[in-house]
Amino acid sequence: MMDRLYEGKAKIVYLTGEPEVLLVHFKDDATAFDGAKRGTIGGKGYCNAHISAHAFCYLERAGVPTHFRELRPPTDMLCTRVRILPVEVVMRNIAAGSISKRLGIEEGTDLPFPVLEHFYKNDDLHDPLINTDHIRALGLASEEQMDAVNAMARKINGLLRGFFAQCGLLLVDFKLEFGVTSDGRILLADEISPDTCRLWDAETRAKLDKDRFRRDMGGVEEAYQEVLRRVEKAAG
Repeated sequence: MMDRLYEGKAKIVYLTGEPEVLLVHFKDDATAFDGAKRGTIGGKGYCNAHISAHAFCYLERAGVPTHFRELRPPTDMLCTRVRILPVEVVMRNIAAGSISKRLGIEEGTDLPFPVLEHFYKNDDLHDPLINTDHIRALGLASEEQMDAVNAMARKINGLLRGFFAQCGLLLVDFKLEFGVTSDGRILLADEISPDTCRLWDAETRAKLDKDRFRRDMGGVEEAYQEVLRRVEKAAG
């Protein structure tokens, strides 16, 4: 039995026999609003593991280095071990969620260009919005690391918009996490799924992501399954 390294809200990370390789288990547990809302989405772990695997493989083929190594069905994947940078990157293409509330932009408004935001990964502080000076002052990452992260995030946004467009989905916004390997390389980490991406049907703009759970809209399991169905169909 593998030793547990870490358990988060959506995943459990285990050590393997190789020091540079971890096993990530995707859970069906769901949380929102800093854990104030909790529940279970049936089949979420399966959907998110498989959607993430397809997305990571797509990005790798396009030259984006990721931590993904291998999918271990039904709900696990092998990943390269990294030290996660405590800076979340959010890319926004359409106004939704917090940016609508903060800036008074009506949800659903197409932004004139992709907007990049940084958030400090700190549960006690509720992951506050930060800028590049904050990152430098707190020593969260070097200027060179953030230059690389920001460039990768913008490239990933362009690629994923195309990836999901093939599935009849609009990539509204999404969260990215990056990690540093033992030899200093920066890799895209975490996951790419309806948990971390706002995905709307391209024709109807129906929500097919975690907002259905956050907002008690119903049809949560069906939304995740629909995203997986479309991704697998597009992947052939």
